[in-house]
Amino acid sequence: MAARNDGQWPDAAPGTAHACLSLLVHTALDTATTHGASGGFTYERRRPETGTLYNVVRDNLQTLYAAVEDGFASPLPAFVRNEFERYLDCGILCRGFALLKCETCHEQRLVAFSCKGRSFCSSCTGRRMAQTAANLVDHVLPITPLRQFVITFPFELRARLAYDGKLLGAVTRIAIDSVLGFYKRRMRDEEGLAGQSGAVSVVQRVNSDLRLNPHLHAILLDGVFATDNGSPVFHPLTHLDDSDLADLLQVIRVRLLNFLQRRGVIENRDELTLLDDDFAEREPALAQLAAAATAGLLPAGPDVRQRPPIALRGQPGVELTGPLSVTEMGFSLHAATTASADDARGREALVRYALRPPIAQERLKLLPNDLVRIELKRPFSDGTVAIDLDPLSLLCRLAASVPPPNFHLVHYSGVLGAASKLRMLVVPPVPADTPSAVSRAHREHPATHRCGYRPWAELMKRTFQVDVERCSCGGRFKLTALVIEAHAIERLLRYLGEPLEPPCRSPARDPPYFKSQVLRRKLGELN
Repeated sequence: MAARNDGQWPDAAPGTAHACLSLLVHTALDTATTHGASGGFTYERRRPETGTLYNVVRDNLQTLYAAVEDGFASPLPAFVRNEFERYLDCGILCRGFALLKCETCHEQRLVAFSCKGRSFCSSCTGRRMAQTAANLVDHVLPITPLRQFVITFPFELRARLAYDGKLLGAVTRIAIDSVLGFYKRRMRDEEGLAGQSGAVSVVQRVNSDLRLNPHLHAILLDGVFATDNGSPVFHPLTHLDDSDLADLLQVIRVRLLNFLQRRGVIENRDELTLLDDDFAEREPALAQLAAAATAGLLPAGPDVRQRPPIALRGQPGVELTGPLSVTEMGFSLHAATTASADDARGREALVRYALRPPIAQERLKLLPNDLVRIELKRPFSDGTVAIDLDPLSLLCRLAASVPPPNFHLVHYSGVLGAASKLRMLVVPPVPADTPSAVSRAHREHPATHRCGYRPWAELMKRTFQVDVERCSCGGRFKLTALVIEAHAIERLLRYLGEPLEPPCRSPARDPPYFKSQVLRRKLGELN
């Protein structure tokens, strides 16, 4: 977990102490965590301007804008431009901050505001990952064994699913319902139980090489709840083998293809030919961006590596690709990752993995030839362990990773669905004396609502066992002021010796826009 910061750049200056405290609730200290001498973690303020990703975006964003205006790259939707602009202000002190002071020794700490990005900001998406995982483990997921199902879809469908929220939602419901149906049938046939399982599914938008690929990470209760004298009792699944997974994948594939054909998305199931839905006419920018980022074409590619052409679809018949991992005609299913009911840390780690940010800072490196290297989490089938991209291509892939507004990324199903009558009976109870329960009493939420905001300090203590609110002298930090006026920011930063201006952006390059000579020669742009 890298730097965490959950503040927000305010639209207007709060005018009261109550407004200041309300804003601080949505603000977190910019931090980085490092190993101390004892092997634990220590606190220090995060400095985003020193990170590789920040510098790549800063040095190439104006070139991307110029390429868009020149017609070389796809026009960027407003929500994508906002994501880039806010990212460059995330954690930068000269954009405003909160001032905290130790009540005992009067040591000061500055709290920079964050962008609250939903895509590639490792700080904000990391904080969201930690908070959502804590909420799910504490308030949603019952104390049962968990199993992760990873479901991917054929190459031909990915660009369409990336920006059609309703279609992706329907595809998600069908896929997860098929898995829940498998649990129901298995427990009924082998154990004679009439029960139901539950799931929390997360939409991940990109591969490890940042090519656009909407796919599902579903956390399943590894068994079913059956009603016994009015109370639900959990019965775990006794075994799962490759043949079970192969049958399940075929069920998912057939149901999805039937639905897509009825919906008029594809012409027939054999060829997977997409029918025109006027998306390219209605949203030409998104259509061009999705097509380039899915296939790794210009300007979102090409990447520098040795790899055979992508096989779009295989032959009918399930292929075993690993333990509890199967694929058929572009669909794939993996279910080998589990966590036991008594493994609290393993359960939370499993949920965090499903919610993880698309890229980690340590996997990104700037090479001497001006290419950016992305180290893969796992090698590709041909042995590729990293890919090299021109910075402009990387920015195009980052642009495609931004989810559109109101695009839901987390879904609840089965006994964990909001409409399930069993939800209140199976989710962990909330102690009545907790702060979250007290605050919830003053809000109009349904009885099944359990999750809420978690302070940054609580997440840091939960993740790293670091009490960032405590000073080295033993005192506690207290909010002193919110510094948002330009003259006040300049005066205090000058006194502390901090930069008074944000890092300067590099000017746009002239055509050809690619920075790397390696890629220019590869594309035949240089003689």
